[in-house]
Amino acid sequence: MPKVTFNNKNALFFPALKLAVEDYFKTNNIRKTGNRELYVKTAVLIPGAVLLYLSVLFAPAPPLITLAGCAVLGFVLACIGFNVMHDACHGSYSSNSKVNDFLGLSLNALGGNAFIWKQKHNIIHHTYTNVDGVDDDIAKSPLMRQCSTQKWVPMHRIQHIYVILIYAISSFAWVFIMDFVKYLGRKVYTTPLQPMKMSDHMIFWGSKVLYIVFYIALPVAIVGWQAWAIGFTVMHLVMGFTLAIVFQLAHVVEETTFEVAGEDAKVIENEWAIHQIRTTANFAPGHKLISWFAGGLNYQVEHHLFPRISHVHYPAISKIVAAKCAEHNLPYHSIPTMSGAVRSHFRFMKALGAKPE
Repeated sequence: MPKVTFNNKNALFFPALKLAVEDYFKTNNIRKTGNRELYVKTAVLIPGAVLLYLSVLFAPAPPLITLAGCAVLGFVLACIGFNVMHDACHGSYSSNSKVNDFLGLSLNALGGNAFIWKQKHNIIHHTYTNVDGVDDDIAKSPLMRQCSTQKWVPMHRIQHIYVILIYAISSFAWVFIMDFVKYLGRKVYTTPLQPMKMSDHMIFWGSKVLYIVFYIALPVAIVGWQAWAIGFTVMHLVMGFTLAIVFQLAHVVEETTFEVAGEDAKVIENEWAIHQIRTTANFAPGHKLISWFAGGLNYQVEHHLFPRISHVHYPAISKIVAAKCAEHNLPYHSIPTMSGAVRSHFRFMKALGAKPE
């Protein structure tokens, strides 16, 4: 793994921000973890997914209605990832670690693996955000060029068009390829994977087998190969695109910056928190419907600074973060609408696709 460190000399921003946020929770006498709002989301999304699953398999309906159900199921599964799994795997869903660990396994129910994801996302991505050569989230070269330091190839000229398909099939790749690449290769991109206990190995293989049973074998037995293949594909295309586009809007937009980790030791000339500020963007702040479905991930700046605070608190603390950024003369990237963020992302991908001078 390339050696990357942060220049934390005279680091003043984050201590001041952290103190202000701590004061907010203390003054209002509220916990940093989830509350009734999050529990209601969980009670809606997880039973909703189970009901949709059973409906598309057992409820008689015209083919188009069944396909629509598969599409909605894919969207709801993505929302479970945003709202339940994401908070749980960060330890911010509950103050009870066993509750977090249990609900974190909702990722395994979606086909992924919580153990690998926690290292890939919590440790690597949240520490080395947008650092080319370390951050696995932007390590799709040469298929995609997501920052200017990555190698350019001629097909990148049209990447802003074909990335739509890549995003749509990303959950296929995640479930059936990338988890196994990381597991068998014992590393996440350039970072060695942490040692796995026997229970971690058992959960990895056991959940993959259960995924095959519930998402492939059982549906095929009930509806047949052809109907299963079409419905399964629709579900994954919607889930994959929904997951991918929300995370892309947080970091791969015109507003954010990137670093590169070369062969030599890299020192990022900012404290960690300022690096997060510069490499992360919010979108559609204040849009309650988007916040509800996206699990507050439209407040990615707040999430990257305080990943162990539940997303239900992000709208409130965003005002504190914005004020502290202004006080310390730092950028606070916040794109007013989701459509504006989508346009920024695709403009950025198109610009990166142009042949470098």
